[in-house]
Amino acid sequence: MTRPPIVSDQEWRSARDALLDKEKRLTRAQDALAAERRRLPMVPVGRTYRFDGPDGTASLPGLFEGRSQLIVYSFMWHGAGDFCSGCSMFVDNLGHPAHLHARDVSLALVSTGPLAEILPYRRRMGWDIPGTPPRTAPSTTTWGRATASP
Repeated sequence: MTRPPIVSDQEWRSARDALLDKEKRLTRAQDALAAERRRLPMVPVGRTYRFDGPDGTASLPGLFEGRSQLIVYSFMWHGAGDFCSGCSMFVDNLGHPAHLHARDVSLALVSTGPLAEILPYRRRMGWDIPGTPPRTAPSTTTWGRATASP
């Protein structure tokens, strides 16, 4: 790896200011893109979805838990006890959902993996996130995205 040159404080500050300007432009562009995404039109969900969990079956509206917004995190399962390491790291770093709930948002962790594998994995990983029991998700093509069973 080639190391950058050693320069004076003034040269560094000038280069840093130029980079900061680029970073701010990128942030503004990302913010504009996120706002555009939030303005996408909505479509009705015409299908009945059922999600099996340790506390029984829930419908898609049931996952909202009375809140107006829902984040559905699809925890990837690759088959035969093989869960996604990136998804595992994400769940390792989830905080208490109180911050989401204060903003009228519920979080649902779903996977196409069988509950018989999800629950022991959850115990082994030490995950006990209040209000977000793991759920098995129906395998289907939804909203233009294919999710196939292994």
